[in-house]
Amino acid sequence: MAQPAPPSPPPAAARGPIGKPRAVGMQILLAIVTLGIYTFFWVYWQHKEMKEYSGEGIGGGLGLVIYFFISPVTYFLIPSEIRNLYQAEGRDPGFTPLIGLWFLLPIIGNFIWFFKVQPAINDYWISKGAPPPA
Repeated sequence: MAQPAPPSPPPAAARGPIGKPRAVGMQILLAIVTLGIYTFFWVYWQHKEMKEYSGEGIGGGLGLVIYFFISPVTYFLIPSEIRNLYQAEGRDPGFTPLIGLWFLLPIIGNFIWFFKVQPAINDYWISKGAPPPA
């Protein structure tokens, strides 16, 4: 009597377009020159790209609304979504969403947070084939 074939592994999760790595220094410069207005664009694109790629997360529109009305939540939400991308592949981004607590330290805390978060998302996109930021 023939034995049934073993079940095939589940298909890999569908992945969308790869996000764009962004130069850390340029992002900070744009935020400073525009007196913070650029940060709204940055938040929108980060959430949008992660949602389009993984199919998970809150997406650009809702991310922007959250940032506009309760911006401290964004300091935890973006690292959480980055961590989810990494963990889906059994990798570690090198931080937990608690990195968001840096926002409590005026000015310098934002820089520390950003210098951890942007390189992590850049490294993720580059590992998927995106060109490094110019």
